[in-house]
Amino acid sequence: MTTSFLLIVQIVLVVVLTIAVLLQKSSSIGLGAYSGSNESVFGAKGPASFLAKTTFILGFLFVVNTITLGYMYSSEKSTSVVDNMVESTNIVAPSAIAAPLMDTNSTK
Repeated sequence: MTTSFLLIVQIVLVVVLTIAVLLQKSSSIGLGAYSGSNESVFGAKGPASFLAKTTFILGFLFVVNTITLGYMYSSEKSTSVVDNMVESTNIVAPSAIAAPLMDTNSTK
């Protein structure tokens, strides 16, 4: 149950983090052109510092969530695949059945 919730949070973080990165202004405008001109809402510097802080926080949450998911998945699996394998010493290979040899020199 908990891992399912964290996996959903991970997907949401990925989508929001991607949007936050694409909205930032870069040398090529990218999707930053669609952010509008409401710079007064974010202060004198515009949305640049707000988006940078948001991206940092989302990135930090993404890393923490990834580490938590990795820990939870590894702790759920207490046994390894190798532990469940049958030991090779107990496996008996089937013996090959000898086919009858045909005599190629005999004429009928």
